[in-house]
Amino acid sequence: MILRGQIVNVHDQSIFPGEIHIENGRISRIEKKEVTEQSYLMPGFVDAHIHIESSMLVPSEFARLAVCHGTVATVSDPHEIANVLGIEGVEFMIENARKVPLKFYFGAPSCVPATPFETAGAEIGPEGVQQLLEMPEVKYLSEMMNYPGVIHEDEGVMAKIAAAHALGKPVDGHAPGLRGEALKSYQKAGISTDHEAFSYAEGKEKLELGMKILIREGSAAKNFEALIPLLREFPDQIMFCSDDKHPDDLMVSHLNAIAARAIAKGHELFHVLRAMSLNPVQHYDLQVGLLREGDAADLIQVKDLTSFEVEACWIDGEKVAEKGKSFIEPVSFKPINQFNIGKISADSLRLAATGSQLHIIEALDGELITRALVAEAKTEKGQLVSDVDRDILKMVMINRYREAPPAFAFIQNFGLKTGAIASCVGHDSHNLIAVGVDDASLARALNAVIEQQGGISAVSDTETQCLPLPVAGIMSDQDGRSVGKAYAGIDGFAKSLGCKLKAPFMTLSFMGLLVIPALKLSDKGLFDGEKFEFVELNF
Repeated sequence: MILRGQIVNVHDQSIFPGEIHIENGRISRIEKKEVTEQSYLMPGFVDAHIHIESSMLVPSEFARLAVCHGTVATVSDPHEIANVLGIEGVEFMIENARKVPLKFYFGAPSCVPATPFETAGAEIGPEGVQQLLEMPEVKYLSEMMNYPGVIHEDEGVMAKIAAAHALGKPVDGHAPGLRGEALKSYQKAGISTDHEAFSYAEGKEKLELGMKILIREGSAAKNFEALIPLLREFPDQIMFCSDDKHPDDLMVSHLNAIAARAIAKGHELFHVLRAMSLNPVQHYDLQVGLLREGDAADLIQVKDLTSFEVEACWIDGEKVAEKGKSFIEPVSFKPINQFNIGKISADSLRLAATGSQLHIIEALDGELITRALVAEAKTEKGQLVSDVDRDILKMVMINRYREAPPAFAFIQNFGLKTGAIASCVGHDSHNLIAVGVDDASLARALNAVIEQQGGISAVSDTETQCLPLPVAGIMSDQDGRSVGKAYAGIDGFAKSLGCKLKAPFMTLSFMGLLVIPALKLSDKGLFDGEKFEFVELNF
């Protein structure tokens, strides 16, 4: 096979007309010669950090959408399914990914459970991490969220890091807001990357210590604007990632949209392309071609170098997508899950007042971090209730692995005027989480998810919508486009209830992410992510 066009060489930063000869899935020869084709041939894009589970799709269905946008490989952290099903869950992801051409590379989850302050469905200790790291598809130790454990040299944490280093595999970081001497201690333990920086100054400090910064632009967490100036100063240390990408967004674009935004801001073309391909391939030692003779034929054809509209995509010389159409066929698989609770009643969600003040979570649109507020509690007949007028709504989390009492919080900025939304996608342990205007609505939204053994739901006074997620309670068993359309529908329904957030369900899912400051909700209670301790809700 011969491909003709304007060839983009990321290595020597040149563009020239020519032909690419492909034999047996590899590039056998690249020739400079005059051609009439004006489209550009370049290395395919690599998402340097993503949780496939957050697309609500299994890897094979994720692949069918992603290749349409020029993605040829991902560095995937199966942390979400691991917290539900342990090593069995990671093996499910690897096995499903093997059935499609897109090159999925996985990490060994480092924090299962993410913290000792929540209930997960499984535990992976140092021996389990070692077992996973020895698999060829596992290229690194996934984001080390327990940065206090690293700084204080916790025995189990350090054993996991040592296992990765012994096998010559990098260790990913996760340290939002970590600066100064604490950051130096964290980096010296051998942490090589961070995708949680949310300010230019923080990102630069980490880069100057030698860490790689992954600029994240996902469905909920968006740090592109704050961090993109770093690309000019540190082009060899920057990568791009989506971290979490919802299915309706994935239908529209992936990394190609980030590339276009970077170019629109005036960034040098080859700095952008390096961050999209060369840097992650080299850092994680991926078997992904970079448009050199002898490389695997993993490349894309784009219309221009500003919009990066993908005309075609090849992986190992196989054309996998063209003009928005994927050529990857659906694959069959058997869903796995762990969901062990029955329906709940509205009465079980009643919460007696014990004081006049509330600690409140302030959700921030487009951010994983929250703010901690204090406000006057609203009560009715001695019970704490939502205050719709002040947009202070009751939030509840329920352990889905065994019957247990609910945990409560109050949250601002969801904006619901009626009804409730609920989800079994609740980072990192994926317990049930819901926010609503009253207990009856909360119970109906939660029970809609419980009936399906996993999913997301939204309810009004007259209507209930639910998107079932029967694979580990966090992924669908349906095709990606139908899931994307269904998600867009329920997302719109949630917004019709008054929610003003860009991604209500993604934001809700992060309200249980204890390792991100400031206040979050565990199934065991309200949690201060800065002090790493529980805090009293009502006082």
